[in-house]
Amino acid sequence: MTDRPKSTSNDSEMPILAHLVELRSRLLKAVVTILIIFLGLVYFANDLYLIIAKPLMEHLPEGGEMVATSVIAPFFTPFKLSLVLAFFLAIPVILHQLWAFISPALYQNEKRLAIPLLFSSIVLFYSGMVFCYFVVFPLMFEFFPSVIPEGIRYIPDMSDSLNIMLKLFFAFGVAFEVPIVTVLLIWSGITTVESLRLKRPYIIVGAFVIGMLLTPPDMISQTLLAVPMWLLFELGLIFSIWIKPKVPADSNDET
Repeated sequence: MTDRPKSTSNDSEMPILAHLVELRSRLLKAVVTILIIFLGLVYFANDLYLIIAKPLMEHLPEGGEMVATSVIAPFFTPFKLSLVLAFFLAIPVILHQLWAFISPALYQNEKRLAIPLLFSSIVLFYSGMVFCYFVVFPLMFEFFPSVIPEGIRYIPDMSDSLNIMLKLFFAFGVAFEVPIVTVLLIWSGITTVESLRLKRPYIIVGAFVIGMLLTPPDMISQTLLAVPMWLLFELGLIFSIWIKPKVPADSNDET
């Protein structure tokens, strides 16, 4: 029987330092990617703002217009939009860097599941943003002017309007990740398909509560977020039928 070599403090610290260096490298690459995309977008900031605000501007009352109530809003608002769009567009690179950091710690069967989940999460996030822009925005911005009290002039502020739209973009992008979350919960063994089916009424109520918290206080946008979340949850359950739950490490040792 050979003696195990004694571990020194450097031996125990080097893996941690190596992981920290690797993490810093991955974060730096993600930040540089966002910066490069931002520099490519900032020149077209005003045009990008007009594109994003088009659903709102098309549903302004006749003769209506948007206003800037702050001195710096005409410059800062398109600038902010360019920065946030750079982050959204860099999400594939950000997730790739995250994947590159954690993949060495995964088993081969875990990698086979993680790669399609990674790709699907990107597609679903962008699908949520597209759904928000082409479906939610037109209905929502058509609804708002129709409920204005008599004698009130409807003049949206460009900065406030952008904040609402960016919030909805992010909310719908994240909400469309529900199938991924469902699959991961079942694969990790935290829950089962049967258990989630039994909890379906609570999940539907929870979807409407999330819709109420993440969207403006109108039933249209709340419903348009809650219903897709529920349907995507059902889609996640369907795909989870073919997912084999992860076997705990302890059980592998016993066998």
